[in-house]
Amino acid sequence: MRVRLPLLPLVSLLLLLTSCATLGEGGASRLDLIKRRAELRCGVSGKIPGFSFLRRDGSFSGLDVDICRAFAAAITGSPDQVQYRPLTAPERFTALRTGEIDLLSRNTTFNLSRDAAGGNGVSFAPVVFHDGQGLLVKRDSGFTNLKSLEGKTICVGSGTTTEQNLNDAFQAKGIDYKPIKYQDLNQVIAGYLQGRCSAMTSDLSQLAAARSGFNDPDQHVILSEVLSKEPLAPLAAGGDQRLTDAMRWVIYALIAAEELGISKENINDKLEEAKNRPELTQLRRFLGLEGDLGEKLGLNNDFVVKIIQATGNYGEIYNRHLGPDSAVPIPRGLNNLYSKGGVLTSPPFQ
Repeated sequence: MRVRLPLLPLVSLLLLLTSCATLGEGGASRLDLIKRRAELRCGVSGKIPGFSFLRRDGSFSGLDVDICRAFAAAITGSPDQVQYRPLTAPERFTALRTGEIDLLSRNTTFNLSRDAAGGNGVSFAPVVFHDGQGLLVKRDSGFTNLKSLEGKTICVGSGTTTEQNLNDAFQAKGIDYKPIKYQDLNQVIAGYLQGRCSAMTSDLSQLAAARSGFNDPDQHVILSEVLSKEPLAPLAAGGDQRLTDAMRWVIYALIAAEELGISKENINDKLEEAKNRPELTQLRRFLGLEGDLGEKLGLNNDFVVKIIQATGNYGEIYNRHLGPDSAVPIPRGLNNLYSKGGVLTSPPFQ
């Protein structure tokens, strides 16, 4: 008897073929494609001040954008060789799987379901911002905690961990609520400001960024209850070890540079010092004057120098976009170096 196997749906087949094509023949890394193209295609939000925001002049700015620029500097040699692709939350993983983008730097939570092989088929780089989910309400609303929101409507982005965390938090306390779902953060904000819901929920960083753009920010407060841990990290398509390794050590380079006191301002002086002092083995290795650490990653040995010249170290990126003098000031907290009470540290460059 002849058994007829079910045909693979056309869309699934196209996605499969496209995914294979992104790695090239023989399982080559997308890292090689980026270098040949001499341009990085980086997925961002474009709608979150302080993280990735499209300015009126058509340029992008924010912490996530500078992470893209650091990747581009390391891979192509120039931080400006980046094409930014604004993506909604539901679009982001499909854009990775189909090869529309090379990597994603878009306030995405690093969790087991996404990282596992049976999840979204992605691989995460180290966390670049330790966040948590919260709730924003109008100051005169009378809402002070989760219990006070019982039976109320809450605006939330669909297709995100935010939606699941909201349900988990309210369900755990036996509190009923009604979610009002939107496709992206701008719609969530609009729904909240138009009075379609009693509160809006998102990562604390996004709530702070959103509130900074309100006509009267002081009339809105973030409740003290934190609903979840939200470690945000860049990511690439799963199975591409070389690209993921390169991304991982670009992030560690930003952190290690801050640990070593190397900044955008003094990088050239540090490089000159290392050239003239052969006994500074650690510094020479870090800056690519000794060894072949860059080559092990498929990068030039001076990739760290290129990164720091382009963006500065992690602390400089943070202060530029989220520091006390920025438009979206957020205390560093966990996002500080481990030596200063945070959790950031880099493995050795050796």
